[in-house]
Amino acid sequence: MARAVSFAELEQKLKDEVCDLQTDSRKIKAGDIFLAVPGETEDGAHYIDDALARGARSIVACESVASELAGRLPSDIALCAETDMRDAVARLAMARFHTENLHLKLIGVTGTNGKTTATYLMEALLTALGEKVGVLGTVSYRWPGHEQSAPLTTPDPLAIHSMLAKMEKAGVSYCVMEVSSHAILQKRVSHLPFAAAAFTNLTQDHLDFHKDMDSYFAAKAKLFCELPKADKAMAINADDAYGQKLLALCPKAIGFGFAAGESSPKRAYLKGEILRQDTQGLELAMHYEGRQWQLRSPLIGAFNAANLLTVQALALGLGFSESAFAGLSGFAGVRGRLERVPAAGRHVFVDYAHTPDALENVLKALRKAGFQRIVALFGCGGNRDRGKRPLMGEAVARYADVAVLTSDNPRFEDPMAIIEDVLPGLARAREKYVQPDRRLATKLALDLLAKDSDCLLIAGKGHEDYQIIQGKRHHYSDQEVVSELCCADASC
Repeated sequence: MARAVSFAELEQKLKDEVCDLQTDSRKIKAGDIFLAVPGETEDGAHYIDDALARGARSIVACESVASELAGRLPSDIALCAETDMRDAVARLAMARFHTENLHLKLIGVTGTNGKTTATYLMEALLTALGEKVGVLGTVSYRWPGHEQSAPLTTPDPLAIHSMLAKMEKAGVSYCVMEVSSHAILQKRVSHLPFAAAAFTNLTQDHLDFHKDMDSYFAAKAKLFCELPKADKAMAINADDAYGQKLLALCPKAIGFGFAAGESSPKRAYLKGEILRQDTQGLELAMHYEGRQWQLRSPLIGAFNAANLLTVQALALGLGFSESAFAGLSGFAGVRGRLERVPAAGRHVFVDYAHTPDALENVLKALRKAGFQRIVALFGCGGNRDRGKRPLMGEAVARYADVAVLTSDNPRFEDPMAIIEDVLPGLARAREKYVQPDRRLATKLALDLLAKDSDCLLIAGKGHEDYQIIQGKRHHYSDQEVVSELCCADASC
C-alpha cells in the first residue's frame, strides 16, 4: 500500500530542493513528484503509471483517484490526496521555485481586447524610467537577456513560477502579465501577489468555454476581487458596461475613460480627450484630480487611445506622476496590432482582431484615420464560439467597403462550414468575396486596392505565424505573404 503523505511534507521537500515537480509524465525524472491534474481534454490520472515507470516517487491526485490508487501502489510510493488539484499545482509551484516572497512587482492586465498592447505600453513606460521589466503575454515571454515564443497567453503555474524566479535572479523590478479568463478559472494565477491589475473591456469571445457573458465577466472579476493582495492598485475602464459593474465591486479602483466623469472622495477618475487622430497617430489630453497633461503617440485609433489611458491609470495607481508618461510617446506599436506592412506603396495593415468588437474598433480607426475605401480580409477560427461568426460578418459589412471572407485556423472544422456560419452576417455587405485559401484571398484583396486612399485590413492572426488545420500547425504569416505577393507584383 502506498505511503500517505501530507501536502505540507511535499511543500517542504520542494523547498529543500530534494526533488522536482511535473504535470507531464514525459518529463518525469527519478524521484520527481507527479501531479495528476484533470484537464479540459486529458486527465492526468491516466498517466500515473507512465510517471511511475519513469521514476516518479510521489503522486498527488484528487481524493477519488488517490483512494483507488492507495491499495495498488507499493509502499515506497508517497501518495497525497487533494481536494483541489489546480490550486495544489499553484501552491507547489510556488514552493518549488521559492516565489513565496517576490521582490518584483507583478502587474496583471485582463479584458477581451487590448491586453497585449497595454502590456507593451507598460513595458515601454517602465523601461524609459530605467526599470528592468519582464512580460508574459500572447506574443512572447521575455525579460532582459531572454525571450521565447508564447504558446499560451497566460502560461501554466509551473512555467509562471519558473520564469518569475528567473526574472528575480535577473534583477527584474516589474513583471507585466496578460491574464486570460481561462487562466483565472483554471487557477494558473492563484496565489500570485499582484501589485496592480487593469481591466480593458469585455465583449463577446470564448463563449464556447464560458457559456454566457455573465460567467465570462465573473471570471475576469476574480482577478480584482478574489486573488491575493487586496490593497493592489486597480484601473478599470469606466466606458465599458462591464467595467462599470466591476467598478461597483471595487470602490478603491481608479476609473478611466473618455465619457463624462469626475473624481470624488469615493472614486478617482482619469478622463481622456482625443484632440487629434489621423494616419500619423493620436494626440490626447488627460485630466486627473485637478491635474492636466497631454500626450502624442504614433498609435492609430480610438481603441489605442483607450490602451494609452489604461496604462496611465495603472501607473497613477502605482504611484507614478504624469511626468513618467513621456516614455509612451515613442512607442510605435506591437507586431500584429494594427501593424503597417510594407506593400509596394499600398496601405496594408495586419491586426489580431478576432472578435466582433475588435474588428469594429480597428475598422472605425482606419476610417477615422482618413482612408476612404477599406477592404477587410477576415475569417473565424474553428472549434471556437460559433455564435460570434455572423457577428464578425456584421461588423465587416457595417464598417468596411469590401469584405473578403477566408479561413483562419479552421482546426478540425471544414473551412467552408465556418464560412457558411459567417455569411448571414455579410448579407448587407456592399461588396463581398469568398476564398477559403488565405493566400489566394490575400492576393485577391491586394488586387482590389486601386487608389492611394484605399487600405487593406488583414484581420484575425496578427503576430501568429501559423495556420492550424486538422490539428497540425502549418507555417503561415500574413506579413510574409503580403511581402511575397507584393514582391512578385513588383518583380523584385
